Amino acid sequence: MKKDIDAKKIYITENDMNRLEDVLALAARNAKRDFKHLEGLTKELMKAEIVESTEIPSNVITMNTRVLLNDLEQNIVKEYVVTYPRDANIEQNRVSVLSPLGTAMIGCRVGHVLKVKTPTGERRLKVQKILYQPEKAGDYHL
Repeated sequence: MKKDIDAKKIYITENDMNRLEDVLALAARNAKRDFKHLEGLTKELMKAEIVESTEIPSNVITMNTRVLLNDLEQNIVKEYVVTYPRDANIEQNRVSVLSPLGTAMIGCRVGHVLKVKTPTGERRLKVQKILYQPEKAGDYHL
């Protein structure tokens, strides 16, 4: 029986979880509009398995991971980096973990298909390849 992609298991490092909890708390205090984007990340983190940085599988998207995503409708592959809000820069494809795409990416593995709601409709993006994962490279301070 094939597992439902929405029930996928995601992983978060303990370091990322601690930092993301701080980001969520700060964002909630400073939010001047709805909290829907914050709720999405909170839900993802609640279903995540928390592991030590040295134990995270190398095919998992963590904070500051560079990844190739394939847009399944347009068959276009683009490189993205999931970042903390202060480091986001859409011109450089550095997406905030608080954005719909960043929230969908965090904790997923190569092969997962992400469903992302955008102003123009839902996009389906397949995690094609991890180009750089800080934990695999031994960069635990990022």
